[in-house]
Amino acid sequence: MVSRRDSYGRTGQGSRKLMYYTYILKSISHNTHYYGHTKHLEKRLDEHNRGYVKYTKGRIPWVIHYFEIFETKSEAAKRETFFKSINGYNYLKENNII
Repeated sequence: MVSRRDSYGRTGQGSRKLMYYTYILKSISHNTHYYGHTKHLEKRLDEHNRGYVKYTKGRIPWVIHYFEIFETKSEAAKRETFFKSINGYNYLKENNII
């Protein structure tokens, strides 16, 4: 088994904490952004680039522009909602994220 560290820095034999991501993708072809959350970031990017997501399939290819990691799906979804709000947009602009 592999020894891993949890979010508190403790080690455990084979312990693995699930993570959730809030992400921002950038379309290389259209210079637009897409906001989402997922448990599997690389897999989700692949789904966007294969045209499996209705909203993003017309703007392929996509790259991961920014992401944050959370311990719960709820936290990741709330952060996505924040990014989609005017306050979130202003936060992303002020911090030179978008």
